[in-house]
Amino acid sequence: MRLLIVEDERRLAAALARGLSAEGFVVDVAHDGLAGLRLAQERDYDLIVLDIMLPGLNGYRICARLRAEGDETPILVLTAKDGEFDEAEGLDTGADDYLTKPFSYVVLQARIRALLRRRNRARTAPVLRFGDLAVDQAARRVERAGTDIALTAREFAVLEHLALHAGQVVSKTDILAQVWDFAYDGDPNVVEVHVSALRRKLDTPFGRRTITTVRGAGYRLETDGGLLA
Repeated sequence: MRLLIVEDERRLAAALARGLSAEGFVVDVAHDGLAGLRLAQERDYDLIVLDIMLPGLNGYRICARLRAEGDETPILVLTAKDGEFDEAEGLDTGADDYLTKPFSYVVLQARIRALLRRRNRARTAPVLRFGDLAVDQAARRVERAGTDIALTAREFAVLEHLALHAGQVVSKTDILAQVWDFAYDGDPNVVEVHVSALRRKLDTPFGRRTITTVRGAGYRLETDGGLLA
């Protein structure tokens, strides 16, 4: 598998490249945003490790540009910016995961493995259908009543997890573990925020109630697509 590291701290980039190469990855490195974007556009990568504060072009803009071009390569953001709004901006521009510096290399490895597993499952995954709602795991697209619905990477991951357990109650803890990770120590209400966003996009415009709240237990995706009586 081929990885791209876009990181302007040369010693850190070199250390990451050595470690990941030792694990069998083919690793390319860029030290500024413009070079990183060019490599990402010219070559096929299995995953991109992307710093935010880069000379030339910052990581937010690189991520947004790649997603606008239809590039769905998993992106793991590395940054010294640790505010919740910084994390939200990174995810909203299309990043798949977020790791704050300083970080543990062991955690970085685990995040990379998780993103690669998710991508490999999606490549052979079916389209999940619930009434007029279609969740295409391979293309990472969502459609309702023939209308494409734009979701952030994290919103899609939450929806996908609920869809894979449609009809069952899925706890907030389980969603955090599967969509974020077991080490996540941020605000657990982040799940509610993403579920609310999904409802605004999937249900409100179409008069549906796809994701229901089971008080004290979690959430359930309705197998009929949330049709109202």
